Amino acid sequence: MLTSLLLSCALLGAPASAVGRHGGDQGVVRVTGTCGGGARSELKLKADDRGIEVELEVHRARRGSAWHVVIVQEGRVALRTTVRAGRSSGAFSMSRQIRDLAGADRISVRAAGPQGVTCRALGTLPGA
Repeated sequence: MLTSLLLSCALLGAPASAVGRHGGDQGVVRVTGTCGGGARSELKLKADDRGIEVELEVHRARRGSAWHVVIVQEGRVALRTTVRAGRSSGAFSMSRQIRDLAGADRISVRAAGPQGVTCRALGTLPGA
């Protein structure tokens, strides 16, 4: 059963971490991203009446550093922004609203920090 679930995820192009982590939250997908330089990231996608809430958290970022974040939805840039890591925590989180397209939404986020450190996360929010 687990093997067929993982194989299905690979064939659909959805990361395995995005499947089965919904818990009781319908319309919520959580994905652990990949980062360099010792940083960690997590992406949360949540459907609501206004669209899709995209939340990115990056930990172990350089304190006070600027990060350039790009959100891509279905192959098109939905948002470009800059976020600054906390001066004391060395982490940041950002939350942005994007529109909900028909069907499943494949959303990728890339955050580029100082000295070439990048974090990437990809999640697919199922359609209603």
